[in-house]
Amino acid sequence: MSIFESIRKALMAGLGVQESVKELVDELIKKGELSETQGANLVREWSDKVGKSGDNLSKSISELVNNTLEKMNIPSREEVDKIKTKTQALSSRLKKLEEKSKETQ
Repeated sequence: MSIFESIRKALMAGLGVQESVKELVDELIKKGELSETQGANLVREWSDKVGKSGDNLSKSISELVNNTLEKMNIPSREEVDKIKTKTQALSSRLKKLEEKSKETQ
């Protein structure tokens, strides 16, 4: 199982938990154990905490991927763009030199 698949399954499980929490709160409201305001506050608090946890997870995953790519010595987009620019400039110079060489022959 790839890292992506693992993360996807964890996120999908999180969505299932969120539905379960909402159902539980709705049930407690129906039983009169919570007011609608208390239920809404509880769901909002839980959602806020989940959101923060999700942000932390996203940050951790990004750091892990970046560190892994760095260890693998894979060039960044910026480095590839610089090489591309240099290659284009060298190709242009070579073409001009070839044209001059043909003219002098």
